[in-house]
Amino acid sequence: MSRPTPLHRPVSPLRAFLDNEASGGLVLMGAAALALLVANSPLADLYEHALHAKLGPLSVEHWINDGLMALFFLLVGLEIKREMLDGQLSTWPRRVLPGIAAAGGMLVPALIFAAFNAGSAATLRGWAIPTATDIAFALGVLSLLGPRVPASLKVFLAALAIIDDLGAVVIIALFYTAEISVPDLGAAAVLFGLLVGLNRLGVRRLWPYLLLGAVLWFFTLRSGVHATVAGVLTALAVPIRTTPGAPDRVEGSPLHELEHALHLPVAFLIVPLFGLANAGVYLGGLTADKLAEPLTLGIALGLLLGKLGGVFGSAALLIRLGLADLPAGASWLQLLGVSLLCGIGFTMSLFVATLSFEEVPRLLGEAKLGILLGSLAAGLLGALVLRFAPRERQAASRSRSSP
Repeated sequence: MSRPTPLHRPVSPLRAFLDNEASGGLVLMGAAALALLVANSPLADLYEHALHAKLGPLSVEHWINDGLMALFFLLVGLEIKREMLDGQLSTWPRRVLPGIAAAGGMLVPALIFAAFNAGSAATLRGWAIPTATDIAFALGVLSLLGPRVPASLKVFLAALAIIDDLGAVVIIALFYTAEISVPDLGAAAVLFGLLVGLNRLGVRRLWPYLLLGAVLWFFTLRSGVHATVAGVLTALAVPIRTTPGAPDRVEGSPLHELEHALHLPVAFLIVPLFGLANAGVYLGGLTADKLAEPLTLGIALGLLLGKLGGVFGSAALLIRLGLADLPAGASWLQLLGVSLLCGIGFTMSLFVATLSFEEVPRLLGEAKLGILLGSLAAGLLGALVLRFAPRERQAASRSRSSP
């Protein structure tokens, strides 16, 4: 393989991930497995004590969930902006299929969850938990299947997950906000205005954006809006330079440079740490009654059946109506398998569960159990479908035929 020229570094993290997506997802899987093992071992008390130990003004768990995850959301924001302006989502025809599929994949799981929890205001607060898709986990599973899955479906899944992340950010900002501190929120608004001003003035050095972003995080945390929203707002202000014919050219583009700098620490440190801190569920005394709790069942079935119905159903409807095409080289059965993989919620689902039930440990435990069960079932079934699905379509004309 030829080495890239100095002016063309490896492609952007999202696209590079499509070629080597196993690494980050497998590390995350390992962290989740370790958390489950520790939480159900004699080290469980030490695990809980370490997470709740104070480190300055916040506990270790809060530093991970509110601090380090702000960097995860900063990277998410950078990817959203780049894909919208200069990537797979840069034109409306490219946005239609993954966009509508993502919308269906958020709406149907929420409705399934609400159907199970309509009688309880306490648990209904978690309605957004099954609406998420974990791109690292899902692409990690795809990577294990090798060339059995066409590249077009990997692009479809990645684009859908990016739009899904955008929806999750909006949901967190609108529905998971604590009591608002108007002065702090005003200060945060002023800081965001300064960030936008730097962009408009043509400032291309990264350090002013990162410095103001850190201060924005502090005031956002104090305002009552979840602090990770500051990461997305900072990302939206970072300037991007697009080069016709070379969408992944890094030199001279602050957004690309920051995205590349964040990719490794986020994929191999921050997200695994989050999984390690939040996936520890005590499974002792697990009974059928606990599995049938409305909160657990609503999340698990929302991820498994809701994502399948919402993503596959919306995509199939668009294709049937002639408004979009089946991804190149893919069969209906392969699209079904990828739709199942969208039910791997994990990272973002755990994050929303923490926001929903942090003050009620019993409900948080039920929510985590539902996330783990739903994500595991969706991942295994999706992998099985893709493993045995035909690898090629017999005729291009079938792209608009019924599933």
